[in-house]
Amino acid sequence: MTTQLTGRSYRFDLGDLQVRFTFDSATQGSFVVVQGAGLAPDGHTETVALNLREIRTGVYLNSWTEASGATVTHLEDFENGTVYSNVTVAGKLHNFVGTIKEV
Repeated sequence: MTTQLTGRSYRFDLGDLQVRFTFDSATQGSFVVVQGAGLAPDGHTETVALNLREIRTGVYLNSWTEASGATVTHLEDFENGTVYSNVTVAGKLHNFVGTIKEV
């Protein structure tokens, strides 16, 4: 159930791209770019509307569109601590695989 994530913060470590993400509610999240990998400025913060769907216990499909027009789609596997991320910036698709840790 997506309400299990509400109020929790996680670090998505995707190598050069690192983000602290908070699930404000089942439909809203906020993030801070810790390290932007050239895709976003370090320190950038934003609140976004989420399209969050539980695939199975501990696994979620999470997507959003940022104010810049960038789109993000994650498969977040909290059970195994893994995130698969597809980010589109300026029409270019970037694929990442990394870890999820609660902070």
